[in-house]
Amino acid sequence: MSSTIQPHRRNSKDVPPRLASHQDAILMNPGPPALYQLNTDRTYIHGNQKKVRRWTYGRRDRNKQNKVILMVGETGAGKTTLINTMINYLLGVKFEDEEFYQITEEEDLEESLTQTSEITVYEVFVEENPTSLTIIDTPGYGNTEGYEKDREISEYLIRLFSDEDGIHYIDAVCFVMKASQNRISGKELYIFHSVLSLFGRDIENNIVFLVTHSDGRHPRDALSAIKKAQIPCRRDGKKQPVHFLFNNQQKEKRDNLSESVLNSAWEMGDESMNEFLTLLEENNRKSLQMTLDVLKERRRLEACVSNLKERITEEELKTEELTGIQEAIKEQRD
Repeated sequence: MSSTIQPHRRNSKDVPPRLASHQDAILMNPGPPALYQLNTDRTYIHGNQKKVRRWTYGRRDRNKQNKVILMVGETGAGKTTLINTMINYLLGVKFEDEEFYQITEEEDLEESLTQTSEITVYEVFVEENPTSLTIIDTPGYGNTEGYEKDREISEYLIRLFSDEDGIHYIDAVCFVMKASQNRISGKELYIFHSVLSLFGRDIENNIVFLVTHSDGRHPRDALSAIKKAQIPCRRDGKKQPVHFLFNNQQKEKRDNLSESVLNSAWEMGDESMNEFLTLLEENNRKSLQMTLDVLKERRRLEACVSNLKERITEEELKTEELTGIQEAIKEQRD
C-alpha cells in the first residue's frame, strides 16, 4: 500500500541553454559543476504511517535487472554524497560534462532532527542502462534519542519488507565509513550490530564497505579498524574486507588548480562503482523473509518482556501492600 507525496519543484524556464539539463532535473547551482536536483515521483510505502518514503527517478521497468542495497553509516561519514555519486554513475555522467545530479534533498537542522527515523528508498531507472538500482537509506541508527528510536526503525523495516509494494530481497549491505578512521566508535559498532541483528547468519557474504573521503591509497586505517572490531563481512582473496573507494568531492567547485585532482577523484569513484556493480552481478541475492521473521520474533519477545515487567511491577506492589498490612497487624498486637 502506498500514498503519493507532492514534491517541491522549481521553475526552470530561465535556465541558460548551456545549463539545460540532460535529465529530468532542476538547476540548483550553475557551478561548475552545475548542480541539479532530479525530479522524482514520491510515495509512501505503508502510506498510513508515512515513515517509509520511496523516491523514484525514471520510468519503472520490471524487465530491467534491479539491484537492491541497504546503506548504513554514522552521520558525517558521507553517505548522502555517496548515494548521489552512485546515481550519477547510473546516469552516465562524466567529469567533462561538468554536471552533478542529486536525488537526495538537504534539510535544515530542525527538519532533519524531526525526521531521523524515516527510511528512504531511492529507485533509479535509466532508459539507456540495463541495470536499475534501489538504495535503502536508513538514517537514524545510533540516534542520540537511543533505543526507542532504533526500535522504531526496526518497525519501519518490517513494514518495508512485508508490504506488498515493498522490498523482498537484498543484494548487498553497505557500511559507509571514512578512510581516515583508525577505530570503530562505540556508536558505529552499535549501528553495525543493530543492522546485523536484523538478518540471518548467511548475510555475511553480502556485507561490504564503502570507504569515503579517500585519497586513492590503500585504506590501512579503516581496514585495521574493521579487523579490530571483528565485523563479519565479505573477504577477498587476501582475506581482506571487500571495500570500494570514493572521494566525496564531486560537487567541489572547479578551477584550473583543482581540475586535475578532482578529475582523478571522479575517475576513482567511477572505477569503484564499476567494480561494485560487477560484484552485484553474482547470484548472491538474499530473500528478506528470514529477516522479516527475525523482526517479527523480536517484536513478539519485546511484547513478552514488556508484559512480564508489568506483571513483576504488579507483584511488587502487592508484596509492598501485603508487607504494609503485616506491619500494621504487628503494631496492633504490640
